Parts: sequence; C-alpha cells; structure tokens
Amino acid sequence: MMTEEALAAVLAVRNKEAQILSVFDSTNKTDATLDVRRLGEAVQFVANAPILGYDVRAAIVVYGDLGTPTLRARDCEQLWAKYGEALLAC
Repeated sequence: MMTEEALAAVLAVRNKEAQILSVFDSTNKTDATLDVRRLGEAVQFVANAPILGYDVRAAIVVYGDLGTPTLRARDCEQLWAKYGEALLAC
C-alpha cells in the first residue's frame, strides 16, 4: 500500500512520460505493446485494464529519473481510486 506522501508525489508528476511494461492481452493471447503516455493516463490504463481484457498482474509503470520507484497494478488501482480524473488533468 502506498503512503499518502507517495500518492501525492505521483499526482504531482502526472504529466511526466511513462512506459507500461509486462501487460498481457488476454483476448489475443499476446504481450501487449503500449505506447509511451502521460503518467496519469498510464495509471488509468493499468487500473482499468482488466475490464478491457488485459492481464496486468505483472505490469509495471516506469516513469521519471533513474531510481524513481515503479508502480505496480495495485499502486495504480490505489491512485485511481484516490485521485481518479485529477490524474488526467493537465
């Protein structure tokens, strides 16, 4: 579980570029290739991906400078539940 401080830190950098890795397309039975996108959009995608037919159990969201902690699916769900649409604001 992410701390309130960590959640707020991600919200503050929601417009940084992010890469989503290790997503499996359950419909096509292939590894999904996803474009680089804003961090807020990446969080939204991973949080809602199971509804869209993706398996994100192994997914990670990479953003920021080297050494910045990555986000896992559970982190994205927590962020989306707390901030929702605010993650998509520019």
